[in-house]
Amino acid sequence: MPQTRSSLSIWTVTDDKIGMVNQALGLAEAIASIVGNAEITEKQVCPGAPWRWIPPALWPPGVTGIGTGSDPFEPPWPDIVISCGRHAIGPTLAVKRKSGGKAYIIHVQHPHIALTRYDLIAAPYHDRLEGANVVPIQGAMHRVTPDMLKAATAAFDGMFDRLPSPRIAVMIGGTNRVFRMTPEITEQLGRNLLRVTETSGGGLMVTASRRTGEENEALLRELLKPANSVFWDNQGPNPYFAYLALADAIIVTGDSVNMISEAASTGKPLYIAPLEGDDSKFSAFHQRLYDAKIARPFAGNLESWSYKPIEEPKRVAEIVLRRLEAEKN
Repeated sequence: MPQTRSSLSIWTVTDDKIGMVNQALGLAEAIASIVGNAEITEKQVCPGAPWRWIPPALWPPGVTGIGTGSDPFEPPWPDIVISCGRHAIGPTLAVKRKSGGKAYIIHVQHPHIALTRYDLIAAPYHDRLEGANVVPIQGAMHRVTPDMLKAATAAFDGMFDRLPSPRIAVMIGGTNRVFRMTPEITEQLGRNLLRVTETSGGGLMVTASRRTGEENEALLRELLKPANSVFWDNQGPNPYFAYLALADAIIVTGDSVNMISEAASTGKPLYIAPLEGDDSKFSAFHQRLYDAKIARPFAGNLESWSYKPIEEPKRVAEIVLRRLEAEKN
């Protein structure tokens, strides 16, 4: 007998990079929260040679790029596939073909292939994509919701009570292909953070990334010694989401679209701290947030303002479900 489903089936397809996983899962979980009865399955792709090096736009028709170590891609086919990252494109298109076109396929970010090959594409405004199947989004997809933030604080109950208010979350990225975090930039950031604590009387909740660099992180820790602050030591549970939940204001370095998008989903005052370097897409992203009165550049001051939280996963999920319903009718 054919297998029957009692719920909506959603696959996320990524190469297991955490930034890609969180974006695909963020949209999948938003869809599931609306329908109330959905099964999400994560599919990891480990592309084989030579496909891991070749842009998907150059792949011959029918190539999936799936290599040893990938999760199986076999029936029963899902109702929806959400892919993120270039290595996920071949397997997702294969599911569309093998399901007889019944699987509704979505790509998060710019797919860098013909846009019409996907049913829907959720890409940032700064990618400037246009098409009937393109839904422009503010920043990046993510998994942050009020319920998730509330749950994230459970492991840190009372741990930050000693910090005076306002509590300021500081999310530090670092050097990437566009930006550089230099000792000079790090020192300026540290001095600006000290100024904020002195003028506001508040406390800092700081976390750095691998891209920050050991020397920059050590310099920042030294500079912030006089401040009321907690600087995560990379031991035990990561307090990143607890910081977002407990913060009265948030400061994020400008190199990370993901971290800025997550911060903007809280509705809390958001500052973007500059690094060395620039890029037209990043500049456009930052400027949209400034123009919308969501974020402000960070220069050592602290103000209070409010805005409607950016809920792009929920908005796109509603569009997906409306279009699926329209297809049925």
